[in-house]
Amino acid sequence: MQTDVRIGIDLGGTKIEGIALNADGAELARLRVPTPRSYDATVAAITALVHQLEAQIGARGTVGMGIPGVIVPDTGLVKNANSTWLIGEPLGRDLEARLDREVRTQNDANCFALSEATDGAAAGADMVFGVILGTGVGGGIVHGGRVHAGRNLIGGEWGHNGLPWASAEEVPGPACYCGRQGCIESWVSGPGVAADHARITGEAIDATAVMQAAARRDARAMATHARWISRATRSLATVINLLDPDVIVLGGGLSNVAGVVDDIRRELPQWVFTDRLTTQVVRHQHGDSSGVRGAAWLWPATGA
Repeated sequence: MQTDVRIGIDLGGTKIEGIALNADGAELARLRVPTPRSYDATVAAITALVHQLEAQIGARGTVGMGIPGVIVPDTGLVKNANSTWLIGEPLGRDLEARLDREVRTQNDANCFALSEATDGAAAGADMVFGVILGTGVGGGIVHGGRVHAGRNLIGGEWGHNGLPWASAEEVPGPACYCGRQGCIESWVSGPGVAADHARITGEAIDATAVMQAAARRDARAMATHARWISRATRSLATVINLLDPDVIVLGGGLSNVAGVVDDIRRELPQWVFTDRLTTQVVRHQHGDSSGVRGAAWLWPATGA
């Protein structure tokens, strides 16, 4: 569909956000509604949100959507969604029938990466790796302005590799929900940071509180912060060794920790297989809006 308006939908566990962008990426309208806890109500809410955006701007647009999971091309059914009422449902087909047009979908981490690669912190870069450091550890790959989802739809899932160059104290590592032990996500996510701090200090506080205490120069929290930076840096080094991206963009709540970009930049060279590291590490530009903007940009400027 050729159009100057792109509508993006970010389907989250607690909210559904919609945005309308023009061809230059300027925001025309934005709406947000609570996420229903059933499949049929979710489909109805997304449909209504698209129609409300179009009524507000007086134009019909393309529709892209980021979801907390993936739609399997062979079946058209949702899998790996933490919003469990979506699993096994033909979400894309049902929305296309309701909206009478194609709806392009991607994992929400891929939408984050696409947003930052299109008109965000990595705009103009050819190979971009977008990182989510938050409740979980996600990632997305954008090459030549397009998402690389991969043959198995797991492109960018760096969080479910084992922690690289693990010390004796880091083996076998914490249990991960995927059924393995020592996954990167179990170490460097927000819950992973909190669990690491509790194991060492006996203090049960969340990752935000740990980082706040580290900023106040609390010695135990500073040690937890240092371990987190080391683990995140080693893990990103393996991404660079494999993909060799132009830019790594950090997103998610932990990307807002003061100094995190500088800390990772400082430690990366000792782990990457090169004598001169030129990959840029940057913070997100669009913040919480990256997911919904990236969903809109699933329809590129050519309308292809």
